[in-house]
Amino acid sequence: MTRPFVLLVVAKAPVPGLAKTRLCPPATPAEAAEIAAAALLDTLDAVCAVPGAVPVVAMTGDLGAAARSTEIGAALRRAFVLPQRGRDFGARLANAHADAAAAHPGLPVLQIGMDTPQVTPESLAAAAAPVRHGDHDSVLGPAVDGGWWALGLAEPRHAQVLADVPMSRDDTGIRTLQALVACGLRPTGAARLSDVDTMAEARSVSAACPGSRFARAVAAVGGRVVA
Repeated sequence: MTRPFVLLVVAKAPVPGLAKTRLCPPATPAEAAEIAAAALLDTLDAVCAVPGAVPVVAMTGDLGAAARSTEIGAALRRAFVLPQRGRDFGARLANAHADAAAAHPGLPVLQIGMDTPQVTPESLAAAAAPVRHGDHDSVLGPAVDGGWWALGLAEPRHAQVLADVPMSRDDTGIRTLQALVACGLRPTGAARLSDVDTMAEARSVSAACPGSRFARAVAAVGGRVVA
């Protein structure tokens, strides 16, 4: 029998002017929000197709003002949605793990964001496998920019260490790894992926998922075609 696990997506409503602002320029605020919305929708599709996964989304922001709000609302009905809470991003991540664990006690958690729309059901299952099957107590998937894109925990309470890790820095990945080790864990690694903050990263990632919503949204910026 396949052991279930929580697949936790930490997401922000893609509101123009508030979402993916580092894509502007060349993208307009509306185009940046469309790209963010496409990334979230593609991510949710992959998450909901992983066998044995219990989809949970920790959401923040005004979904009513977001790009593709109706489509995102429909997609979120496939998941258990909970609000983000906390004074900063690290605290919100830690609390999302705690709240997901409270809603689904006893299950390991793999947490991702909405900035890696190139993920597939297969790649997510592979990232979760070490904590899902009891081989390791934790998994950290490094990002190209020095951060991380995935964190798997056999015991979600250990996510509390994230509250003290500076986020969105080029040393966030190594600091997170050090924090996990300092609390007694022995993390294994997952595949290294590029997440999307800049337009150069968006174009690179879109090439890895041609035909996706995300690739089409990136191609629409300035009328450029993405392979």
